[in-house]
Amino acid sequence: MKNYISLLIFALFPFIVSAQNDVDDTAYPTLRTFTTQEDHANMMEQLGITELRPGPSGNPSAPNAANYDPSIADPCPELPALMVTDDGKKVTSPAIWWNQRRPELIEGFEKEVYGRIPENVPDVDWKVEIVDNEWIGRIPVVAKKVTGYVDNSAYPLIDVEIEMMVVTPSNVEGPVPVLMMFGNPRFPAPAQPNRDDLETINESFKAAMIKNDPAMKEMFEKYPAYQPIQAGQSGPNWWAPAPNGDSPGSEQLLANGWGYATISPASIQADNGAGLTRGIIGLTNKGQPRTPEQWGSLRAWAWGAARGLDYLETDEDVDATKVGIEGVSRYGKAALVTLAFEDRFAVGLIGSSGKGGATLHRRVFGEAVENITGSGEYHWMAGNYLKYGAEQSEFGKMTGCDIPVDSHQLIAMAAPRLTFISYGIPEEGDALWLDQVGSYQASIAAQPAFILLGAEGLGKSNDYMNEVMPEPQTNLMDGELAWRQHIGGHTDQPNYQYFIPWASEKLGYEVKR
Repeated sequence: MKNYISLLIFALFPFIVSAQNDVDDTAYPTLRTFTTQEDHANMMEQLGITELRPGPSGNPSAPNAANYDPSIADPCPELPALMVTDDGKKVTSPAIWWNQRRPELIEGFEKEVYGRIPENVPDVDWKVEIVDNEWIGRIPVVAKKVTGYVDNSAYPLIDVEIEMMVVTPSNVEGPVPVLMMFGNPRFPAPAQPNRDDLETINESFKAAMIKNDPAMKEMFEKYPAYQPIQAGQSGPNWWAPAPNGDSPGSEQLLANGWGYATISPASIQADNGAGLTRGIIGLTNKGQPRTPEQWGSLRAWAWGAARGLDYLETDEDVDATKVGIEGVSRYGKAALVTLAFEDRFAVGLIGSSGKGGATLHRRVFGEAVENITGSGEYHWMAGNYLKYGAEQSEFGKMTGCDIPVDSHQLIAMAAPRLTFISYGIPEEGDALWLDQVGSYQASIAAQPAFILLGAEGLGKSNDYMNEVMPEPQTNLMDGELAWRQHIGGHTDQPNYQYFIPWASEKLGYEVKR
C-alpha cells in the first residue's frame, strides 16, 4: 500500500518541489501555490477584467446549450488576412512570406493566443536511462527510456524532468523516420530474463520471502515446482497477426519501417491552472504567476517536444530530418502548435484538435472561445486570450471576432511541411462540439501559403465559406496539406493506415530491410 500511495502521488504531482537539505529556500523567491480558481482570478485582475461570459453547455437541453445551427455559426465570416502583411502589402513571393508575413503571424499568436517562451528558458540535458531489446509481435525493436533534465540552477525549488520513450525497429536499415506522440511513455514489452537467470531470481526471491515469513518454507516445500515469477514473452510472437489498419498506430509505424517516440506532456507542464507556478512555466518564472503574454500549457508542451527533437537529433537510429509530431484532442492542439512554431518537425498528424487547434476561433459552433477563457481550460493559452471572453473590463467587451489571428494562419505557419488534419464522426464519439466544419474551413483558407511555397493544398478552391466539407472516408491527400475524416470516434487511429504511406511518399522514405 505504501508503494501504491507513492506511485499515486508521483502521478498526480509530476513536478516535484525540491526538499533537499542543501537548498536554502530563503535564498529564492517564495514558491507560490495557487488553486486554479486563484490563478484564473489573478490573471483576470492583471488584465482588468471584471466579468467573463460563461461558455455554452455541451448539454443540448441546457438553457445555455451550444449552438449547432450552421446559419448563425459565422458571426464574422471574414477571416484575418493570410496573404497580406500588416502594412497592406500582398504576399507574392516566398521571401515576403518568410521575412515578413510569417514573423508577423508568429507575433500575433504569441501575444494574443499561445504566449511567448521566455528568453531565460533553461537548457535540457538528455540522458539515456535504459536501452532494451524487445519484440512487439513479430517485430524486433530497440526501446530507449530517455530523460531530459532541465537546468534548475536559477531556481532549484522546482525540478522538471521530461520523460520520453523512443522505439525503433531493428529489422530495417536505419536511420528511420520517427513519429513523436504526446502520451504516456512506457516500455512496450520489457525483455525477460533467460531461464537460468530467472531460476536465480526465483531462488533469491524465495529466500527473501522465507526470511520475512518462515512459514513460507513449508509452503514452498509443499509445491516444489512452483516459481513465484513466471517467464514472459522473450522472443517474437509468431502467432501475432500481421499489423493492419486496425492495429495500434505504433505497430503500424514499426511495420512500415518507422519508429515512434512517446513524450509525457505532464512531465513538461501540468494540464491545469494550479500547475502554472510549477513545471517549465513555473521554473522560468521562479515559482511566480504568469504575466498576460507568457506561454500556456500548449506552447510549453510544444517547447518540450522540440527539446525531445533535440535528443532525437543525437540518436543514430533516427533520421532527424523526418521526425513528425502527433496528438489527439488537447494534444492535437499541442501537435499543431508544435508543427507551426517548431520548423524542424517535418510532418504533423493533427487529431480532432477542435478550438485552440485547427478549428476557427471566431466560429460559434459547439465549443466557443468562452469555454476556454473560463477557469477550466484557460491554462492552455496565454493570459491575454482571456480578453476575448470578457463581458466587462477596463477595455470593454471583446469576443472571438476581435482576435487578430485565427487557426487558418496557424495551419499556414506549418507550410510547406506535411500537415495531416484528422477527424472522426460525431456518431462514433468525435462530437460536433469540436466543429469539424470549422477545421475544414481553416484548412481551405490555409491553402494559399502552401501553394506559394511550392506545395499542394487540398485541391479545392480557397472559398472557405462555400467549399463543402466532403463525406467521411474521402481522401484529400494529394498535397502536402491533407484532410481525412474517418468513421471512427475521438481518435486518429483509423487514419494511420493512410497517414503512414502518405508521409513516407512525401518524405521520400523507402524501407530497407
